[in-house]
Order: sequence, then C-alpha cells, then structure tokens
Amino acid sequence: MTPFSDLAAAAYCPRQLYYRRQESDRGVSETARERIDLAFRYPELVDASDATLRRLPIRRSPAAYRRNLARLRNRPVYDRLVDPVKERAFLSGRDCHGIAHKLIAGPDDGPPVPVLCSPGEPPENGVWEPQSVRAVAAAKALSWERERRVEEAIVEYPAVGVVRTVRLTTRRKAAYRRALRAARAIDGPPARVDDGRCSACEYQETCGTRRRSIRSMLG
Repeated sequence: MTPFSDLAAAAYCPRQLYYRRQESDRGVSETARERIDLAFRYPELVDASDATLRRLPIRRSPAAYRRNLARLRNRPVYDRLVDPVKERAFLSGRDCHGIAHKLIAGPDDGPPVPVLCSPGEPPENGVWEPQSVRAVAAAKALSWERERRVEEAIVEYPAVGVVRTVRLTTRRKAAYRRALRAARAIDGPPARVDDGRCSACEYQETCGTRRRSIRSMLG
C-alpha cells in the first residue's frame, strides 16, 4: 500500500517523490511537528497573551492569530476538533495507509471524519492539491476500515488558525487516482517538471532544474 505522504508528494511532483524515496530519514522536521501540535492547544491559545504566542511557532501576529481562532471557535466544527474521537490514528485502506492527526465525530451521527494538520500556509480558498489528495486518501482509508462512506475530510493549518473542509468531489477523487497511479509507477527518476513548483522544492539542486525567465517560458 502507498503512504498518504507519498500520494501528496506524487500530486506535487513525481520526481520529488522519487528523491524522497531515496532518503533513509523521511521524518517530519521539529518545527513542523511543533506547528502541528498547536492543533491540540486551541482552547488555551484562543485567549493567550502576546508574549505567550510570540514564543510559539505561529505564522501570524498574535492579534491576527487570536482573531482566527476566535472565528474558528464560532464554527460548529470547533467543539469536535478540540474533543476528537481519537488522536493520531493510523488508517489502513485498500490502496493506502497513514496517520490522521485526529478523528472527529461525524455530522448527523455519521462516521468519523479524518483530520490532517499542515504546518504551512493555506491558499486563499480551499486547500493545496497535494493536501486535497492526502485528505481524500485518509477518507478512503477510513471508509474502507469502517465499511461506511466517508464523504469529507478536514485540513487544519494550526500555525495560522485556519481550518478547511475537503469534500470528496469527483474532481478530487480523480486527482487522488492520478497521484496513486503516479506513485505506483515510479521505478526511476520521472521527467522534470521545471516550472513554478521547483523554486519551493527542497530537491531543486539535486534535480538540476533551472529557474526560467518569463520571456523563455513564453517563447
């Protein structure tokens, strides 16, 4: 079976996944782990002082972070997020497996909903495609385990105080299947993509991509 993390990497760039598979240590960095851990501390942080918040690896000013958490506290999902059914649950489905940072109660007595936490920044709307693919993978694995349809997942950005719901739409499930095929097909270095994604990739120098000018990209 394919790990959730491999699917997310394949959705971003299959060549990046190839390089990651060559590494012996594929763990999460300490900073990323500290940011993810904030997702379990919302009740104490929503009214925390500036001094307390400045000591934490948040990605907003203390005032902006408190505002975001205050908005989150007013959403119906908040109580379920701060009192999950299970924390750091290992899920194993038909095609993939991995960790959901939380399982929370489903709406209307439905099955639990998997929650994934990202240490990074959210897009203006929705979630980034690699995170969407990972969320679909978690929902599918949970659905396989529980033998019940799971139609959504949640992605938290705890260092920002933002939470996004990911519905399992036809488009998102198609992106998941593409990533699964790409991850399974890798047996050597895939072709370089050489586009805007490369500037944010930790393997840029290893891969040998070059940042191109706007003029060269437009011909």
